[in-house]
Amino acid sequence: MRLTDDLIGSDIGAYLQKHENKSLLRFITCGSVDDGKSTLIGRLLYDSKMIFEDQLASLEADSKRVGTQGENIDFALLVDGLAAEREQGITIDVAYRFFATDKRKFIVADTPGHEQYTRNMATGASTADVAILMIDARKGILTQTRRHSFITTLLGIRRLVLAVNKMDLVDYKQQVFDDIVDDFYAFADELATDLEVQPIPMSALAGINITERSNETDWYDGPSLMEYLETVPIGDKRLGAPFRMPVQWVNRPNLDFRGFSGQIAAGSIRPGDRVKTLPSGRQSTIGRIVTATGDLDEAIAGQSVTLTLTDEIDSSRGDVIVSADDPAEVSDQFQARLLWMSDTPLLPGRRYLMKIGAKTVTATINAPKYGIDINTLNDVSARTLELNQIGVTTLSLDQPIAFDPYDENREMGGFILIDRQTNDTVALGLIDFALRRASNIHWQAIDIDRSALAEQKGQKPAVLWFTGLSGSGKSTIANALQKRLFALGKHSFILDGDNVRHGLNRDLGFTDADRVENIRRVSNVARLMADAGLITLVSFISPFRNERQMARGLMADGEFVEIHVDTPLGVAESRDVKGLYKKARAGEIKNFTGIDSPYEPPLNPEVRINTVGQSPEDAAEEILGYLQEKGFLSD
Repeated sequence: MRLTDDLIGSDIGAYLQKHENKSLLRFITCGSVDDGKSTLIGRLLYDSKMIFEDQLASLEADSKRVGTQGENIDFALLVDGLAAEREQGITIDVAYRFFATDKRKFIVADTPGHEQYTRNMATGASTADVAILMIDARKGILTQTRRHSFITTLLGIRRLVLAVNKMDLVDYKQQVFDDIVDDFYAFADELATDLEVQPIPMSALAGINITERSNETDWYDGPSLMEYLETVPIGDKRLGAPFRMPVQWVNRPNLDFRGFSGQIAAGSIRPGDRVKTLPSGRQSTIGRIVTATGDLDEAIAGQSVTLTLTDEIDSSRGDVIVSADDPAEVSDQFQARLLWMSDTPLLPGRRYLMKIGAKTVTATINAPKYGIDINTLNDVSARTLELNQIGVTTLSLDQPIAFDPYDENREMGGFILIDRQTNDTVALGLIDFALRRASNIHWQAIDIDRSALAEQKGQKPAVLWFTGLSGSGKSTIANALQKRLFALGKHSFILDGDNVRHGLNRDLGFTDADRVENIRRVSNVARLMADAGLITLVSFISPFRNERQMARGLMADGEFVEIHVDTPLGVAESRDVKGLYKKARAGEIKNFTGIDSPYEPPLNPEVRINTVGQSPEDAAEEILGYLQEKGFLSD
């Protein structure tokens, strides 16, 4: 390795100890496409002598084969490691690289500039202390420059290097540099009041103002990039914050030991300190701080430890151990900022998995309050969020969690949203605050409960969910079944899709987002009817599995009966009693299920009805038999 440090040859122990005690700075390079991010990191690695001889030989060979600099070294190839990146000359994934100087250690994340890979850029920014925002001197401030600037400040980065790159291509003109800096400051004033910006003119390819100041820019009196990186303060504000440790694992190797393992997210802890476990609120005292190398007298933010408590407290993965004197908040409803990272837009009202720390809960996302225009930073109207859009919304969880606002604690306030069907990460979220209504609204105790109401009616509550294409016969079968239930003296009610849209859901259209909200409302009405002891027949197309699963989750175990009225599209279209398929084929009706909007058939319905060879009355008898078999109709 091309290292000049004499210690490595004479005293390896002293060399390692010297480097172990250096401070560590995490930073990212970001900006628009082809602004020179990868080239800059390659240059830093090269100039800091962190390249092995075989790496250098390979770099020289690759530069001639796929490089973009002719016979010269293409430094970008040091970090563009994917084959697709080298072939296209772009960055796709986040590339992390370690290097060190005599003064400090560094971990740099090279993030992609293309808009479609914004999610990867956000991943790199989420752990960074400093952002280097690359700007091509020939192009100035671009939309992606603004987007990356906003995302870095959104994620809590408050130190930013404005790296005006490729100054060699504009003859190192000071006016070009000054104009770009002025343009950025006009934009940055709206980003954050405490944002610290250090503009640096440079040429990453030529090495100008990278490791030392250059005579090419004798009009510039600021630091070189390396001088800045080696001296910028990086005090960890987590150390002075109240103690927080999300529980990642309950450590129980034998009957005599029970500890709670995790990485300390903020603050410090000592044996004897009073703590509280959230969300339960139970208090105890720290007994020991256990590590693989022995017990500690104190542990601080960033350390991974196992804590033992002096009391037997039930706590599990996802709970948070906090300072008893300054605990985190607990709530199940929040306002949050979202960066949407999926090609599939946000569907307000849909339930997603929310992962915050070690805890995973189910979250229902409401329609955005507003979106944010990247160019102006103004609030804009938004009914949904699409790929790379940023918005502010509210969300509610199926259980309370412990949290701190993201601006106070990244680890306790940052989360991701996951699609329940595909397991894709669809959004990055930052908690702003708990909603006041979360603590002001309570369940009212009622003396006559649902079981008493059902017993009075001589039946078990049930929600019979009829799903299928338009024209499949859902409403006809539901009507026939209700007649049979009425004849048996059973209490039932039909929630029909068309009827509900005349009142409760008359404000909704037929977009995917409106369909999700349609089912959310009806599901909650059906739940109330089940609480009243009724057998509720819900007849809706309900095209999405996710929302049918959401409806099932609202009901008590065993009360939800999914009935798939399984009619082929051709058969349903041939019936076309209402003439809707004809209009949809003619383009007169948009977002029509089965034509230009998808239908996701149930995978494992409790009852499957084939209306091609079965009359509505026969189908009703089949469902009635199922209800009798499962005990819904017993007195």
